[in-house]
Amino acid sequence: MIYIYGIRPIIEAIKSGKTIYNILIQEGYKKSNYIEIFNFIKKKNIPLQIVNSLNHINNKNHQGIIAYISQIHYSKIDQLLPRIYEKGKNPLLLILDSITDVKNFGAIIRTAASTGVNAIIFSNKNIAPINADSIKTSSGCLFKIPICKENNLKKTILYIKNYGIHIVAATEKKGFLWYENDFSIPTAIILGSEKNGISSSILVLCNKKIKLPMQRNVDSLNVSVACGAILYEAVRQRKLI
Repeated sequence: MIYIYGIRPIIEAIKSGKTIYNILIQEGYKKSNYIEIFNFIKKKNIPLQIVNSLNHINNKNHQGIIAYISQIHYSKIDQLLPRIYEKGKNPLLLILDSITDVKNFGAIIRTAASTGVNAIIFSNKNIAPINADSIKTSSGCLFKIPICKENNLKKTILYIKNYGIHIVAATEKKGFLWYENDFSIPTAIILGSEKNGISSSILVLCNKKIKLPMQRNVDSLNVSVACGAILYEAVRQRKLI
């Protein structure tokens, strides 16, 4: 059991079918903010408590509400990828290599969910934790998209390549401009950490390297901003929206 906070993440958790063990609402907050949640509480018979304060649980911007939910479910890419093809979808995957900042991690998940990414893949090492903070930053979008936590990222990438998926590395060091890549084919985009980028052992597995143009001696973009620019180019080429 874990806890999450914030109105939107809790609504999305309920909509996704997560087991909600209990919801705590702090006294003094406007009831009008919780109309949708109250409707879910009544419909799904979720236990509710009104409490004096939530700050002893989380003193961040909890918006006066905390929920205790079941553990996050992780998918396995070897089970998920065949189902993506069976449904007639054109795979668009996102692979994260050592994204350790919680806010970047949450923002990337939110962008991926909004652009139709079929799954987010990362290693079980050197990755930001999936916790109340990352779920809040994703605005609950973590419950909208399959998350694959794999033991060996290199083996996972090789498996994906064997499925005919084009592996594209986003790196500011060298490569084609992002819009020169063909995102209309089955694609997996790799993003690396802001500090070290994509590790060399993973970079050599990629089919293509792409970059965003930088001016005024700026070395790199925030990784979540770069993610948005690249994914919306994929959306443009695929005409998903």
